[in-house]
Amino acid sequence: MNGSTPSTVKSAMRTIDIIEYVVARPTGVVAQEIAAGLAIPVSSLSYLLATLVERDYLARDGRRYLPGGALERLASPRIGLSLADKVRPLVKSLRLQLNETASFFVRDGWQLEAIVTETAEQSLRYSISVGTRSPIHCLAAGKALLAALPDAELDGYFTQAALPAFTPSSITDTERLRAELTEVRATGIGRTREEYTPGICGLGMAVMAGGVAIGAFAVAIPMPRFSAELEARAIARLAQAVALFTAAEGPVD
Repeated sequence: MNGSTPSTVKSAMRTIDIIEYVVARPTGVVAQEIAAGLAIPVSSLSYLLATLVERDYLARDGRRYLPGGALERLASPRIGLSLADKVRPLVKSLRLQLNETASFFVRDGWQLEAIVTETAEQSLRYSISVGTRSPIHCLAAGKALLAALPDAELDGYFTQAALPAFTPSSITDTERLRAELTEVRATGIGRTREEYTPGICGLGMAVMAGGVAIGAFAVAIPMPRFSAELEARAIARLAQAVALFTAAEGPVD
């Protein structure tokens, strides 16, 4: 070894140095002062500052950089975090590991709401915006959440909700959907194949807390990339995300 610091490690060290430098000056500091104080080339500094601002570890007020909200959230007890804050790192990890669009959905009546989403960095990809509401029977996350309902509540769903078709593959027959939900209960995995968006397959897994499904992780994969190998890998990653969330929350009375 030549004793030099690998560039990736140097970049990480500089990032930490920048955060510490700005936190030590809570009234704000300009980029030129950071560059001079930490001996970081301006070309490298501008990229690091932009990334830290994008991730909310730093905030900008004109030309001055200030500590960002993400630093406060890191210091907060986990109990004070919103559900979106808790699942966001796991959703991001799903996207990075699979390079497919990953999301976390919660139930809003008989619809789904996306509260966190990370879009795949591929030219052919599925995209959904935070806050988007979708039909629960056509998405993999929705099937996972429906399957987790007690029988009486599930019966209420079939009594109250319609099953509109969005594509020729949408399931609109009550008995067929019930049969599929029975399978989801056995496997823990919700599946869709072009049921809401043509060309898109979905996989979803519910997150339980105190015996109640509080939401579901999901992955959306374009059909040209969907394969048995990718499906198995995605299911393993979904199960890992659920396990990590459950472990972080601890036992629920």
